Amino acid sequence: MDMIELDGSAGGGQLLRTALSLSLCTGIGFSMQHIRAKRSRPGLMRQHLTAVNAAATVGRAFVHGVDLGATSLRFEPGQVVPGDYRFATGTAGSTTLVLQTVLPALWSCDAASRLVLEGGTHNPLAPSADFIADSYLPALRRIGAEASLRLERHGFYPAGGGIVHATVAGGAQLQRRVFDTRGERESVRATALLSALSASIGRRELEVLGERLGLGESELELLGVRPALGPGNALSVQVRHAAHCETFTGHGERGVMAEDIARKLADEVRAYLDSPACVGEHLADQLLLPMALAGGGEFTTTTISEHLSSNARLIEKFLPVEIDWQALGPDHWRVVVAS
Repeated sequence: MDMIELDGSAGGGQLLRTALSLSLCTGIGFSMQHIRAKRSRPGLMRQHLTAVNAAATVGRAFVHGVDLGATSLRFEPGQVVPGDYRFATGTAGSTTLVLQTVLPALWSCDAASRLVLEGGTHNPLAPSADFIADSYLPALRRIGAEASLRLERHGFYPAGGGIVHATVAGGAQLQRRVFDTRGERESVRATALLSALSASIGRRELEVLGERLGLGESELELLGVRPALGPGNALSVQVRHAAHCETFTGHGERGVMAEDIARKLADEVRAYLDSPACVGEHLADQLLLPMALAGGGEFTTTTISEHLSSNARLIEKFLPVEIDWQALGPDHWRVVVAS
């Protein structure tokens, strides 16, 4: 079996998840050293273990080094098998990151798959379930991969307990797509999600967003989670244009005022609205892999993050593509994936 040697010190868990996805899709094995070496807690955490085990399960892979805290891993893929799967992090680890790991392999199968994922659904440093459903999956649909997500139960850090259901259609025919214009603005909506916390927190957050983004009462929504498994607060803004939808998320933190959470999120949304770019920072690096599997694509985005650049260099090790970018102006970059 072909094997690739990878250095995981240049990024976080995303490099491992990208390697797992591409290994399943290409049949190329890999060994990764120095996993998350620069993080405050290096090595594999529970959500990374779940992603590795999920990839090994759907791809009938051999894995060496799947231990909590491990900083090296060897992964040898087998045959990807569609079917019904259930994976649980056992903590508030992100369900959406596990989903993104196995999606490319499953959409390449000749039959549909169904997944039940348990853990966190709205976590700091991970895409929220809302982002996946409203922004990520619609973008994949344009490229040619069909999948859907249904949220059964919310899960916040540290309690977890969330449940999402995903259906992945097989037989994807990926095509080169260009995301460079978002079209006319159709709507901007803000939602404050609260679990076992005072509704006043959400009202204060929404008041700031309303003022800073010019939103009326009908564009502000306060939602309480039932049943509440533990305290949690997520604040999201959905920006919908005719050709593209972006979802921005902020998370309540102990000791941080609700107004500060909202102001930070409003600044992020405003920076996107003021830029001519189509794709937001977080979706940008997540589009690289499906575009590379499609043999090419391009998009404009607001910034070139460390996540994007490190992900691009890893993808180039597995696939015969080149990923490059150039500045078009302030907060405006063009990223090209070429075969």
